[in-house]
Amino acid sequence: MSGMNREIHLASRPQGWPTAENFRLVTTEVPTPGPGQVVVRNRFMSVDPYMRGRMNDVKSYVPPFALDAPLDGGAIGEVVAGEAGGVKPGDTVLHGLGWREYALVDAKGARKIDPDLAPVTAHLGVLGMTGLTAYAGLLDVAAMKPGETVFVSGAAGAVGSMVGQIAKLRGAGRVIGSAGSAAKVERLTALGFDAAFDYHDGPVSKQLRAAAPDGVDVYFDNVGGDHLEAAIGAMNVHGRAAICGMIAQYNATEPPAAPRNLALVIGKRLTLRGFLVSDHGHLREQFVQEVAGWLREGRLSYDETIVDGIEQAPEAFLGLLRGENLGKMLVRL
Repeated sequence: MSGMNREIHLASRPQGWPTAENFRLVTTEVPTPGPGQVVVRNRFMSVDPYMRGRMNDVKSYVPPFALDAPLDGGAIGEVVAGEAGGVKPGDTVLHGLGWREYALVDAKGARKIDPDLAPVTAHLGVLGMTGLTAYAGLLDVAAMKPGETVFVSGAAGAVGSMVGQIAKLRGAGRVIGSAGSAAKVERLTALGFDAAFDYHDGPVSKQLRAAAPDGVDVYFDNVGGDHLEAAIGAMNVHGRAAICGMIAQYNATEPPAAPRNLALVIGKRLTLRGFLVSDHGHLREQFVQEVAGWLREGRLSYDETIVDGIEQAPEAFLGLLRGENLGKMLVRL
Protein backbone atom coordinates (compact mmCIF):
# COMPACT_ATOMS: atom_id res chain seq x y z
CA MET A 1 0.00 0.00 0.00
CA SER A 2 1.01 3.62 -0.38
CA GLY A 3 0.14 6.70 1.60
CA MET A 4 0.99 8.31 4.90
CA ASN A 5 0.13 7.06 8.35
CA ARG A 6 0.12 9.09 11.56
CA GLU A 7 0.72 7.50 14.95
CA ILE A 8 1.36 8.60 18.53
CA HIS A 9 4.66 7.53 20.09
CA LEU A 10 5.70 7.61 23.73
CA ALA A 11 8.47 10.22 23.69
CA SER A 12 9.42 10.01 27.37
CA ARG A 13 8.24 8.40 30.58
CA PRO A 14 6.10 10.64 32.81
CA GLN A 15 7.25 11.61 36.28
CA GLY A 16 3.98 12.09 38.13
CA TRP A 17 1.22 13.48 35.94
CA PRO A 18 1.78 12.95 32.19
CA THR A 19 2.05 16.01 29.97
CA ALA A 20 1.76 16.62 26.23
CA GLU A 21 5.58 16.52 26.04
CA ASN A 22 5.53 12.80 26.88
CA PHE A 23 3.93 12.11 23.47
CA ARG A 24 5.05 12.63 19.89
CA LEU A 25 3.03 12.64 16.65
CA VAL A 26 4.99 10.70 14.04
CA THR A 27 4.31 10.30 10.31
CA THR A 28 5.19 6.97 8.70
CA GLU A 29 4.19 5.05 5.59
CA VAL A 30 1.07 2.94 5.53
CA PRO A 31 2.24 -0.64 6.21
CA THR A 32 2.03 -3.48 3.73
CA PRO A 33 0.53 -6.77 4.94
CA GLY A 34 2.55 -9.98 4.93
CA PRO A 35 1.32 -13.57 5.27
CA GLY A 36 -1.35 -13.85 7.96
CA GLN A 37 -1.66 -10.07 8.30
CA VAL A 38 -4.18 -7.40 7.40
CA VAL A 39 -4.03 -3.61 7.34
CA VAL A 40 -6.80 -1.87 9.26
CA ARG A 41 -7.83 1.75 8.80
CA ASN A 42 -8.71 2.64 12.37
CA ARG A 43 -11.95 4.56 12.90
CA PHE A 44 -12.12 4.72 16.69
CA MET A 45 -9.60 4.08 19.46
CA SER A 46 -9.96 3.82 23.20
CA VAL A 47 -7.99 5.58 25.91
CA ASP A 48 -8.12 3.89 29.31
CA PRO A 49 -6.72 4.54 32.81
CA TYR A 50 -4.61 1.35 32.81
CA MET A 51 -2.48 2.88 30.05
CA ARG A 52 -0.91 5.22 32.60
CA GLY A 53 0.73 2.25 34.34
CA ARG A 54 2.19 1.00 31.07
CA MET A 55 4.03 4.30 30.64
CA ASN A 56 6.25 3.39 33.59
CA ASP A 57 9.22 1.09 33.02
CA VAL A 58 8.25 -1.34 35.75
CA LYS A 59 7.33 -5.01 35.81
CA SER A 60 3.57 -5.51 35.70
CA TYR A 61 0.88 -7.79 34.29
CA VAL A 62 1.51 -6.32 30.81
CA PRO A 63 4.81 -5.06 29.37
CA PRO A 64 5.47 -1.31 29.52
CA PHE A 65 5.07 0.81 26.42
CA ALA A 66 8.33 1.16 24.55
CA LEU A 67 9.90 4.57 24.07
CA ASP A 68 9.93 6.01 20.55
CA ALA A 69 7.31 3.49 19.42
CA PRO A 70 3.54 3.74 19.04
CA LEU A 71 1.38 3.09 22.07
CA ASP A 72 -1.36 0.53 21.72
CA GLY A 73 -4.87 -0.14 22.96
CA GLY A 74 -8.32 -1.11 21.79
CA ALA A 75 -9.37 0.08 18.34
CA ILE A 76 -12.04 -0.56 15.73
CA GLY A 77 -11.55 -0.11 12.03
CA GLU A 78 -12.06 -1.40 8.51
CA VAL A 79 -9.75 -3.90 6.84
CA VAL A 80 -8.31 -2.21 3.74
CA ALA A 81 -5.63 -4.69 2.62
CA GLY A 82 -4.73 -8.33 3.12
CA GLU A 83 -6.87 -11.41 3.59
CA ALA A 84 -6.20 -14.11 6.17
CA GLY A 85 -7.94 -16.20 8.79
CA GLY A 86 -11.39 -15.39 7.47
CA VAL A 87 -10.76 -11.63 7.64
CA LYS A 88 -10.93 -9.70 4.37
CA PRO A 89 -11.13 -6.13 3.06
CA GLY A 90 -14.36 -4.43 4.02
CA ASP A 91 -14.69 -6.26 7.33
CA THR A 92 -15.06 -4.21 10.50
CA VAL A 93 -12.74 -5.56 13.18
CA LEU A 94 -11.81 -5.01 16.80
CA HIS A 95 -8.11 -5.27 17.67
CA GLY A 96 -5.43 -4.01 20.05
CA LEU A 97 -3.35 -1.61 17.95
CA GLY A 98 -4.80 1.81 18.50
CA TRP A 99 -2.93 5.13 18.66
CA ARG A 100 -2.34 5.03 14.88
CA GLU A 101 -4.43 5.66 11.79
CA TYR A 102 -3.40 2.45 10.00
CA ALA A 103 -2.51 -0.72 11.89
CA LEU A 104 -0.72 -3.84 10.67
CA VAL A 105 -2.61 -6.57 12.52
CA ASP A 106 -2.15 -10.31 12.71
CA ALA A 107 -5.44 -11.68 11.41
CA LYS A 108 -5.72 -13.99 14.42
CA GLY A 109 -5.68 -10.89 16.62
CA ALA A 110 -8.57 -9.21 14.79
CA ARG A 111 -12.14 -10.05 15.81
CA LYS A 112 -14.84 -9.36 13.26
CA ILE A 113 -17.83 -7.45 14.55
CA ASP A 114 -21.25 -6.89 13.06
CA PRO A 115 -21.70 -3.14 12.54
CA ASP A 116 -25.48 -3.69 12.38
CA LEU A 117 -25.67 -5.31 15.84
CA ALA A 118 -24.93 -2.05 17.68
CA PRO A 119 -22.99 1.16 17.05
CA VAL A 120 -19.40 0.07 16.45
CA THR A 121 -18.14 2.12 19.38
CA ALA A 122 -20.17 -0.07 21.73
CA HIS A 123 -17.64 -2.83 21.13
CA LEU A 124 -14.96 -0.64 22.74
CA GLY A 125 -17.24 0.09 25.68
CA VAL A 126 -20.50 -1.40 26.83
CA LEU A 127 -20.15 -4.62 24.77
CA GLY A 128 -16.35 -4.75 25.00
CA MET A 129 -13.64 -4.85 27.63
CA THR A 130 -15.27 -2.04 29.61
CA GLY A 131 -18.60 -3.82 29.95
CA LEU A 132 -17.03 -7.19 30.69
CA THR A 133 -14.87 -5.60 33.39
CA ALA A 134 -17.97 -4.24 35.12
CA TYR A 135 -19.92 -7.48 34.69
CA ALA A 136 -17.18 -9.83 35.84
CA GLY A 137 -16.02 -7.65 38.71
CA LEU A 138 -19.48 -7.19 40.16
CA LEU A 139 -20.96 -10.62 39.61
CA ASP A 140 -17.98 -12.99 39.60
CA VAL A 141 -15.29 -11.33 41.72
CA ALA A 142 -17.53 -9.61 44.27
CA ALA A 143 -20.37 -12.14 43.87
CA MET A 144 -23.11 -9.57 44.45
CA LYS A 145 -26.39 -11.02 45.70
CA PRO A 146 -29.88 -9.59 45.24
CA GLY A 147 -30.84 -7.17 47.98
CA GLU A 148 -27.27 -6.11 48.81
CA THR A 149 -25.97 -2.54 48.99
CA VAL A 150 -23.33 -1.68 46.39
CA PHE A 151 -20.92 1.28 46.40
CA VAL A 152 -19.09 2.24 43.18
CA SER A 153 -16.27 4.79 43.04
CA GLY A 154 -15.57 6.64 39.81
CA ALA A 155 -19.17 5.79 39.02
CA ALA A 156 -19.65 8.17 36.09
CA GLY A 157 -16.81 6.59 34.15
CA ALA A 158 -17.15 3.90 31.53
CA VAL A 159 -16.81 0.97 33.94
CA GLY A 160 -18.43 2.51 37.00
CA SER A 161 -21.62 3.58 35.23
CA MET A 162 -22.02 0.04 33.95
CA VAL A 163 -21.44 -1.49 37.38
CA GLY A 164 -24.22 0.56 38.96
CA GLN A 165 -26.74 -0.25 36.25
CA ILE A 166 -25.91 -3.96 36.20
CA ALA A 167 -26.23 -4.06 39.97
CA LYS A 168 -29.75 -2.61 39.77
CA LEU A 169 -30.72 -4.94 36.92
CA ARG A 170 -29.46 -7.92 38.92
CA GLY A 171 -31.50 -6.95 41.99
CA ALA A 172 -29.24 -4.89 44.25
CA GLY A 173 -31.15 -3.34 47.12
CA ARG A 174 -29.30 -0.02 47.00
CA VAL A 175 -26.62 1.36 44.69
CA ILE A 176 -24.44 4.36 45.58
CA GLY A 177 -21.92 6.11 43.37
CA SER A 178 -19.24 8.76 43.78
CA ALA A 179 -18.25 11.13 41.00
CA GLY A 180 -16.31 14.34 40.48
CA SER A 181 -18.93 16.96 39.61
CA ALA A 182 -22.53 17.93 40.21
CA ALA A 183 -23.37 17.15 36.57
CA LYS A 184 -21.99 13.64 36.92
CA VAL A 185 -23.93 13.10 40.14
CA GLU A 186 -27.10 14.16 38.31
CA ARG A 187 -26.32 11.72 35.50
CA LEU A 188 -25.86 8.85 37.95
CA THR A 189 -29.29 9.54 39.41
CA ALA A 190 -30.74 9.47 35.90
CA LEU A 191 -29.07 6.10 35.33
CA GLY A 192 -30.90 4.64 38.32
CA PHE A 193 -28.38 4.97 41.16
CA ASP A 194 -30.24 5.28 44.45
CA ALA A 195 -27.76 7.85 45.76
CA ALA A 196 -24.69 9.65 44.44
CA PHE A 197 -22.30 12.26 45.77
CA ASP A 198 -19.53 14.56 44.58
CA TYR A 199 -16.35 13.59 46.41
CA HIS A 200 -15.27 17.25 46.29
CA ASP A 201 -18.16 18.19 48.60
CA GLY A 202 -16.63 16.74 51.76
CA PRO A 203 -14.90 13.70 53.24
CA VAL A 204 -15.83 10.58 51.29
CA SER A 205 -16.30 8.61 54.50
CA LYS A 206 -18.87 11.08 55.82
CA GLN A 207 -20.81 11.24 52.55
CA LEU A 208 -20.79 7.46 52.20
CA ARG A 209 -22.13 6.96 55.72
CA ALA A 210 -25.00 9.32 54.92
CA ALA A 211 -25.78 7.53 51.67
CA ALA A 212 -25.46 4.01 53.15
CA PRO A 213 -26.68 4.20 56.76
CA ASP A 214 -27.04 0.41 56.90
CA GLY A 215 -23.55 -0.21 55.53
CA VAL A 216 -22.12 -1.52 52.27
CA ASP A 217 -21.99 -5.17 51.20
CA VAL A 218 -20.12 -4.81 47.89
CA TYR A 219 -17.58 -2.17 46.89
CA PHE A 220 -16.39 -1.80 43.29
CA ASP A 221 -13.15 0.17 43.47
CA ASN A 222 -11.93 2.29 40.58
CA VAL A 223 -10.21 4.94 42.70
CA GLY A 224 -8.40 3.58 45.77
CA GLY A 225 -7.05 6.02 48.37
CA ASP A 226 -9.66 7.74 50.51
CA HIS A 227 -12.47 5.95 48.66
CA LEU A 228 -11.09 2.54 49.61
CA GLU A 229 -10.61 3.72 53.19
CA ALA A 230 -14.20 4.98 53.33
CA ALA A 231 -15.52 1.73 51.86
CA ILE A 232 -13.63 -0.40 54.39
CA GLY A 233 -15.09 1.71 57.18
CA ALA A 234 -18.63 1.38 55.82
CA MET A 235 -18.59 -2.28 54.81
CA ASN A 236 -20.66 -4.83 56.66
CA VAL A 237 -19.30 -8.10 58.03
CA HIS A 238 -18.30 -10.43 55.17
CA GLY A 239 -18.35 -7.53 52.70
CA ARG A 240 -16.51 -7.96 49.40
CA ALA A 241 -14.53 -5.46 47.36
CA ALA A 242 -13.61 -5.93 43.70
CA ILE A 243 -10.44 -3.88 43.16
CA CYS A 244 -10.49 -2.84 39.51
CA GLY A 245 -8.31 0.27 39.55
CA MET A 246 -6.76 2.92 41.79
CA ILE A 247 -6.71 6.01 39.63
CA ALA A 248 -6.14 8.24 42.67
CA GLN A 249 -2.53 7.07 42.85
CA TYR A 250 -1.62 6.41 39.20
CA ASN A 251 0.24 9.72 39.01
CA ALA A 252 1.42 9.86 42.61
CA THR A 253 5.12 10.25 43.35
CA GLU A 254 4.73 9.45 47.06
CA PRO A 255 3.10 6.43 48.78
CA PRO A 256 -0.66 6.91 49.27
CA ALA A 257 -1.85 8.22 52.64
CA ALA A 258 -4.89 5.94 52.66
CA PRO A 259 -6.31 3.46 53.44
CA ARG A 260 -5.29 3.74 57.08
CA ASN A 261 -7.90 1.36 58.47
CA LEU A 262 -6.89 -1.99 56.98
CA ALA A 263 -7.08 -3.60 60.42
CA LEU A 264 -10.88 -3.50 60.03
CA VAL A 265 -10.53 -6.16 57.33
CA ILE A 266 -9.84 -8.68 60.11
CA GLY A 267 -12.78 -8.13 62.41
CA LYS A 268 -15.23 -7.59 59.59
CA ARG A 269 -13.88 -10.64 57.71
CA LEU A 270 -13.76 -8.63 54.50
CA THR A 271 -12.57 -9.88 51.13
CA LEU A 272 -10.55 -7.41 49.03
CA ARG A 273 -9.78 -8.99 45.67
CA GLY A 274 -7.93 -7.48 42.76
CA PHE A 275 -8.79 -8.72 39.28
CA LEU A 276 -8.00 -8.40 35.58
CA VAL A 277 -10.70 -8.69 32.96
CA SER A 278 -8.46 -11.04 30.96
CA ASP A 279 -9.03 -13.72 33.61
CA HIS A 280 -12.77 -13.76 32.94
CA GLY A 281 -13.04 -14.56 29.25
CA HIS A 282 -15.23 -17.55 30.10
CA LEU A 283 -18.01 -15.07 30.87
CA ARG A 284 -17.91 -13.31 27.50
CA GLU A 285 -20.73 -15.19 25.79
CA GLN A 286 -23.03 -14.89 28.81
CA PHE A 287 -22.09 -11.22 29.21
CA VAL A 288 -22.76 -10.29 25.58
CA GLN A 289 -26.08 -12.12 25.52
CA GLU A 290 -27.35 -10.52 28.74
CA VAL A 291 -26.05 -6.98 28.15
CA ALA A 292 -27.12 -6.91 24.48
CA GLY A 293 -30.59 -7.91 25.66
CA TRP A 294 -30.71 -5.05 28.15
CA LEU A 295 -29.60 -2.64 25.42
CA ARG A 296 -32.28 -3.85 23.02
CA GLU A 297 -34.92 -3.48 25.72
CA GLY A 298 -33.76 0.03 26.60
CA ARG A 299 -33.02 -0.99 30.19
CA LEU A 300 -29.33 -0.05 30.09
CA SER A 301 -27.74 3.19 28.89
CA TYR A 302 -24.17 4.22 28.20
CA ASP A 303 -22.34 7.49 27.67
CA GLU A 304 -19.45 8.31 25.37
CA THR A 305 -17.09 11.28 25.21
CA ILE A 306 -15.59 11.47 21.71
CA VAL A 307 -12.56 13.54 20.71
CA ASP A 308 -11.71 13.99 17.03
CA GLY A 309 -8.32 13.42 15.42
CA ILE A 310 -5.28 11.24 16.10
CA GLU A 311 -3.38 14.39 17.05
CA GLN A 312 -5.82 14.89 19.93
CA ALA A 313 -5.33 11.39 21.38
CA PRO A 314 -2.80 12.51 24.03
CA GLU A 315 -5.13 15.29 25.20
CA ALA A 316 -8.04 12.84 25.31
CA PHE A 317 -5.95 10.56 27.53
CA LEU A 318 -4.91 13.45 29.80
CA GLY A 319 -8.54 14.55 29.98
CA LEU A 320 -9.52 11.05 31.04
CA LEU A 321 -7.03 11.18 33.92
CA ARG A 322 -8.43 14.58 34.91
CA GLY A 323 -11.95 13.15 34.94
CA GLU A 324 -13.24 15.22 32.03
CA ASN A 325 -15.08 12.31 30.43
CA LEU A 326 -18.62 11.13 30.92
CA GLY A 327 -18.69 7.39 30.24
CA LYS A 328 -16.25 5.96 27.71
CA MET A 329 -13.52 8.23 26.35
CA LEU A 330 -12.89 7.58 22.65
CA VAL A 331 -10.90 9.17 19.85
CA ARG A 332 -12.40 9.27 16.36
CA LEU A 333 -9.68 8.99 13.72
